[in-house]
Amino acid sequence: MTINLTDTIVALATPPGVGAIGVIRLSGPKAIALADQMFVGKKLAGQPSHTAHFGVIQTADGEMIDEVLVTIFHENRSYTGQETVEISCHGSPYIHQRIIELSLQLGARMAEPGEFTLRAFLNGKLDLSQAEAVADLIASENKAAHAVALNQLRGGFKKEIQQLREELIHFASLVELELDFGEEDVEFVNRDDLKELVHKIQDHLEPLIASFALGNALKTGVSTVIAGRPNAGKSTLLNALLHEERAIVSDIPGTTRDTIEEVLNIKGIQFRLIDTAGIRDAQDTIESLGVQRTMEKIGQAAIIMYVWDVAGGMTIYDVHNDIAALTSGEDPTQENKPGFIVVCNKMDKNPLFDTNWLLDPTQPGIHPYLLEPEKESKLNIHHSPFTINHSALLPVSAKNEMNIEALKDKLFELVAGDQATALSSSGGATIVSNLRHHDALRRADAALEDVLNALDSGISGDFIAQDIRRALSYLGEISGEIGVEDLLGNIFGKFCIGK
Repeated sequence: MTINLTDTIVALATPPGVGAIGVIRLSGPKAIALADQMFVGKKLAGQPSHTAHFGVIQTADGEMIDEVLVTIFHENRSYTGQETVEISCHGSPYIHQRIIELSLQLGARMAEPGEFTLRAFLNGKLDLSQAEAVADLIASENKAAHAVALNQLRGGFKKEIQQLREELIHFASLVELELDFGEEDVEFVNRDDLKELVHKIQDHLEPLIASFALGNALKTGVSTVIAGRPNAGKSTLLNALLHEERAIVSDIPGTTRDTIEEVLNIKGIQFRLIDTAGIRDAQDTIESLGVQRTMEKIGQAAIIMYVWDVAGGMTIYDVHNDIAALTSGEDPTQENKPGFIVVCNKMDKNPLFDTNWLLDPTQPGIHPYLLEPEKESKLNIHHSPFTINHSALLPVSAKNEMNIEALKDKLFELVAGDQATALSSSGGATIVSNLRHHDALRRADAALEDVLNALDSGISGDFIAQDIRRALSYLGEISGEIGVEDLLGNIFGKFCIGK
């Protein structure tokens, strides 16, 4: 996008359509002078910044378009950093169009998408991370997403990145200085101190990188698949979680032929619940398509809830085989592997069921379905890459809504994890929700790891300096502070080289 900051731009700042009021925004060097040409009321030029004035908008031949309230903002005191005028008029699309057309006739041009915020960045009112937070704030649909975006807009993320860069810039400057005096074999930077600083910065980066899973969930929601055998109670579980009869419930196996999707908000996180067709050998073409779609949704899921009917005759062998089949395509070492919950359903029909049997079928306990002898030797509990442990098990009765709130808590914990407290606090720790930021942080961390390897290997300072520059560049991408000016300014500002 090529932007000419000398242009005065205009656009509708409120959503298009009929409403009580609409706001048309002008910004640029001649915004106030342009508005004066179509505003009849108090002369706007010379009025103090942040003042509102009532009058009318009319054409050059005296045609009145609307009664309006005009608010003016002076240069360096506006959102964009340039003169800005906001015209509050009645919410008629016709009125909006006429005022914008009149502005264009008087010399303004239509603003490009996001140009007001882009000007705010170019004029130093916002850094890139704050500019991106504006879009996130507008798109926020719940309290948690709003809090994350607001913290970023207020500069919380910016301050953390700036502090990390400033500390690294100091050492980078010293390493660069060594290169200028390379023939004299002097060291301006203590390698152990640099190593300690890199570890400190990595300790700060790691929780920011890890927070992306939660931040991304706040922005896009969490795909949560309800899977299991036919008649395990998947649709009943969906209805219990939603507290409404959303899915048809029947004792006839295979009732759900297609996926059913609904949104559930748990403590500010949107879970996209997907009720799927039962996993079995399909009885007809339609059911076969439903099972195929189920497996596709499972492959895309962030969380899988496997529903087991503990009163339905399934052996532990069957359950482990199902879980292995559901997760066999996943790499247990991958960073974003889906969470897994085993929902032991229909406890109302089998209240003596002991979930410990799923963990270790060889131990004594109360269980209605012993392993079949011919299958016992074939059972491989560890066949699935996802370890089944106590934290993944939850006995429920979807029919009676027993432990449904506990299931919601477990879903929330899977996503929020250790950051649940930060998410619920008003000030809150910084949570990364932008993919670009996450990628830059990961690359910065990798570059810092290269610095440590170089220091351990005794590699020369020019290679260390190169890795530090990479880390600084990646961190600078987040806020838009990219370039060597930081290094040059630091060197010449703190050291007297050649006088």
